[in-house]
Amino acid sequence: MEPTACPAKGSGRCCLEQEEEEEPGSPHLREKRMAEDPSKRRLTFQGARTTWLAAVTLQDLLQLRADFPHAPLVMGNTTVGPDIKFKGEFYPVFISAAGLPELRLVNSEDGGVIVGAGHSLAQLSDALRSIVSEQPPEKTQTCRALLTALRTLAGAQIRSMATLGGHVATRATISDLNPILAAGKATIHLISKEGERQIPLDSAFLEGSPEASLQPGEVVLSVSIPYSTQWQFVSGLRQAQRHENSMAIVNAGMSVQFEDGTSTIQDLQLFYGGVGPTVVSASRTCRQLVGRQWDDQTLGEACQGILGEVHLPPNAPGGQVQFRRTLLLSLLFKFYLSVRRGLSRLDPQKFPDIPEQFMSALEDFPIVTPQGIQMFQCVDPRQPLRDPVGHPVMHQSALKHATGEAVFVDDMPPLDRELSLAVVTSTRAHAKVTSIDTAEALALPGVVAVITAEDVPGKNNHQGEIFYAQSEVICVGQIVCTVAADTYAHAREAAKRVQIEYEDIEPRIVTVEQALEHNSFLSPERKIEQGNVEWAFKHVDQIIEGEVHVEGQEHFYMETQSILAIPGDEDKEMVLHLGTQFPTHVQEFVAAALNVPRSRIACHMRRAGGAFGGKVTKPALLAAVAAVAAHKTGHPIRFVLERGDDMLITAGRHPLLGRYKIGFMKSGLIKAADVQFYINGGCTPDESQLVLEFIVLKSENAYYIPNFRCRGRACKTNLPSNTAFRGFGFPQATVVVEAYMASVAAHCGLLPEEVREINMYKRTSQTAYKQTFNPEPLRRCWVECLEQSSFHARKQAAEDFNGCSYWKKRGLAAVPMKFTIGIPIAYYHQAAALVHIYLDGSVLLTHSGCELGQGLHTKMIQVASRELGIPTSYIHLSETSTVTVPNAVLTAGSMGTDVNGKAVQNACQTLMGRLQPVIRRNPRGTWEEWIKKAFEESISLSATGYFRGYQTNMDWDREQGDAFPYYVYGAACTEVEVDCLSGAHKLLRTDIFMDAAFSINPAVDIGQIEGAFVQGMGLYTTEELKYSPEGMLHSRGTNDYKIPTVSEIPEEFHVTLVHSRNPIAIYSSKGLGEAGMFLGSSVLFAIADAVAAARRERGLDRTFTLSSPASPEWIRMSCVDQFTDMIPWDDPSAFTPWATRVS
Repeated sequence: MEPTACPAKGSGRCCLEQEEEEEPGSPHLREKRMAEDPSKRRLTFQGARTTWLAAVTLQDLLQLRADFPHAPLVMGNTTVGPDIKFKGEFYPVFISAAGLPELRLVNSEDGGVIVGAGHSLAQLSDALRSIVSEQPPEKTQTCRALLTALRTLAGAQIRSMATLGGHVATRATISDLNPILAAGKATIHLISKEGERQIPLDSAFLEGSPEASLQPGEVVLSVSIPYSTQWQFVSGLRQAQRHENSMAIVNAGMSVQFEDGTSTIQDLQLFYGGVGPTVVSASRTCRQLVGRQWDDQTLGEACQGILGEVHLPPNAPGGQVQFRRTLLLSLLFKFYLSVRRGLSRLDPQKFPDIPEQFMSALEDFPIVTPQGIQMFQCVDPRQPLRDPVGHPVMHQSALKHATGEAVFVDDMPPLDRELSLAVVTSTRAHAKVTSIDTAEALALPGVVAVITAEDVPGKNNHQGEIFYAQSEVICVGQIVCTVAADTYAHAREAAKRVQIEYEDIEPRIVTVEQALEHNSFLSPERKIEQGNVEWAFKHVDQIIEGEVHVEGQEHFYMETQSILAIPGDEDKEMVLHLGTQFPTHVQEFVAAALNVPRSRIACHMRRAGGAFGGKVTKPALLAAVAAVAAHKTGHPIRFVLERGDDMLITAGRHPLLGRYKIGFMKSGLIKAADVQFYINGGCTPDESQLVLEFIVLKSENAYYIPNFRCRGRACKTNLPSNTAFRGFGFPQATVVVEAYMASVAAHCGLLPEEVREINMYKRTSQTAYKQTFNPEPLRRCWVECLEQSSFHARKQAAEDFNGCSYWKKRGLAAVPMKFTIGIPIAYYHQAAALVHIYLDGSVLLTHSGCELGQGLHTKMIQVASRELGIPTSYIHLSETSTVTVPNAVLTAGSMGTDVNGKAVQNACQTLMGRLQPVIRRNPRGTWEEWIKKAFEESISLSATGYFRGYQTNMDWDREQGDAFPYYVYGAACTEVEVDCLSGAHKLLRTDIFMDAAFSINPAVDIGQIEGAFVQGMGLYTTEELKYSPEGMLHSRGTNDYKIPTVSEIPEEFHVTLVHSRNPIAIYSSKGLGEAGMFLGSSVLFAIADAVAAARRERGLDRTFTLSSPASPEWIRMSCVDQFTDMIPWDDPSAFTPWATRVS
């Protein structure tokens, strides 16, 4: 490689290099030129575009800041790095101050503690803990408040890199530390070549006043934190979407100083984050309350003053306006209570303590390591030791995953002449494309081509899915064109330069309600009905009606959509490496786009880094886009979506609106139900009709209702098309079912669990679509769940707790489940396998299923091991490919092990049949000897295996059929605790009982059950996709979309596999990959139970509108109290909200 060659490509100009774009006199250009001659005492890294300068002394740092005043000062790179990656910022010079001892001092003085700005937040936490342990409690109020904030600020990795100085200097509106530092009257020590100065960390600094800001060339040297006094109280408070690693929705730093020995306010500081572009101070309110007593009257005046002073407009960015306004008061009230408690401790005679039932408001939820018990079958002692079936075998690739050795698509080495692809997506939801100007993009260095619809040699619209938008765009995020360049950085930059002009088209449909208004649907209605619904409604004691909204969910697989498309040298061949659940579908779409036979398209899939349904159809569309680019350029194309683009383009779970009318008796027995479901399908068909059919067929869940009608429609909207997702509509539909079960219970004065049991299937029965089944395993799971979880005793304990706690409530819920396996289309249940035995006795196994992380390959190796009678170490499984196993069906519907296991079994039994004559002649021989002898006798050592599939059918005209091969039953019981003031919740315990029949691999199956439960828990609690009224997805990354973390896992998490028989499936097993998803709703209904307890205590209606997710906003605003009543409501017709519900 020549000295100036690009390290990534091996030759040519560096992929990072760009032409200078700055004006000759610009500060950036001057800084770059000055950095070309660094001092010898500095550590310097110089690239084609940027220079990194690392100061070795404080004076050197100050000189660098003077020379390069516009260069960012980098310590942990937790702010500058994301700005470069996500905001496209560019800096020609970086200055590093890491390691300077002057920035890492901790000095304790009489008046307080001075902490160096270079300390990481983790080091700051250590320093504060040391100070707290050494100083009297009254002096360390601010330090303790900071420690509390640091416990949940970001994650451990960020806290280990981000620094105190960086945190302070960025002045972020959601900073957790700055409001506390400001309330504690901290000061900032600044230094530059001109000298040193100190400025208060106050409202002027936080709001960005010029006189209180850092000047060019200045560096934050340290932060001084004054000690508190005996009659001073300081607190930091926050509420976020989840417990850890989540930016605050609203946070606060509060401090009050009393005149000694009294509750007379001498000084009050109230700072709030998350309610404006900067941290704001309620200074006017604070001044007005000086001299007042710390009592309920002052609290009321403070609340009114804050609402009048801290203005949050109804269309404020981030939404949740009423919730954020409420948090202003809720957090103040928590501070008010903590101060009253503190005063009581100082002088119990003079200052009475707060009521005992209010104490829980002051207790933070503890963060504990989850504990759990996993119960599963014992293997028959007569089973041969080498037979792995039934044993908890570790996932085949577990160690590779843990060490990073597992190869995914983007881990594959770059190919010769390879190009990277970046997308240009629509910014309008419904518009004509009037022009596309690519001239500026094509002029950039490294850009090879811009690919549009005109470059598609075959179909640009296949089965209703559009590869490249042409004359019209139908959603924000639709691919209009792509840019191929020598590096992704060049492709992405060029994509930004493509100019597209639009002309909006009406109507623009974003929500389900809008679709109903415009009669906009993707497919015909689906309906099932039994009994006489209208007659039954006339013969019941009560009728209730209601509706439930269940919002969507992002797949959030760890590996985003990734494709490597390699054009062949002849015959228009194309080879694709990608992560998918359906290689045949990819092959079909690419062949259609290129106008070639499918036999010219080879798809290779070693593994996917998660899928959850999101890699059934979407990879086909994206592979077609990549293949067209490879066809046009003649180069291999690497197409890897960034997380934000992946979330925008591929969409996820269907948002659902459920409406119900239920007729029931006073006993809780439901006699009639009329249910309607509407799902937001998005702009193209995708899998919406299949998801809708699943919703209708699964809508009864575990209950027999003699007069039952269910109808469903898939709505067509101007959103990206939603698609398959783990559970295929069941997690949404059954929330509606369980919601009306709970509502019936509330009207009858019964527990929801009692109503569930009253209406549960009890004997061999027929479903509403006339499929016969035996619910005995369902009943067993339900009974064992209630008994083993001690449901009734814990329910009473929760009620006792609630009677003693006004501001925190506990809730308990148990839900049953009858989950359908497979797809009601027979040909989707077929599978094939190919097994080769080599002369050394090793075996190469290939089948039609896709390894998505769910352990399918591990189970297939176990099956082959049993059937061939050899150790698993003899068997290798490399990839899934259309070359080795053609026409494979999708890996979905929890059918992967069932169908592929049968195919592998068939192939292995064929081979063993061929080997039997050899084995009989030498029964004491070894496997290797038998194989060698078979080869010498010209016996084929390769075999295909095939499974025709389960014979399922559904006749929608007759509304009946044997739609599914079998059912999986289960039950879950969950207990939660909710904070009625903040909306936070904590999972205390979950017990899951799952009908597994005979588990082929209990370790894999329990892992799938636990993972599905947690993913379902995310759907029902923390995960929120927020769309603008114009159809733009706001939630496009980890900052805005919160999947559960370890802190959301139940403190006690128990899973039991319940044994039963399932002779239809291989080894009497059952598919368990999806079933646990719905059981996560036990968290939702436990939260609803806790909220109901709060509402009962406040004299509110027993029934209330349930919606999913039960976010902190929903919890807080459902727990109506004096603070929510104080919040003014805005006229919805007077403004356009920042976000809108699309279900």
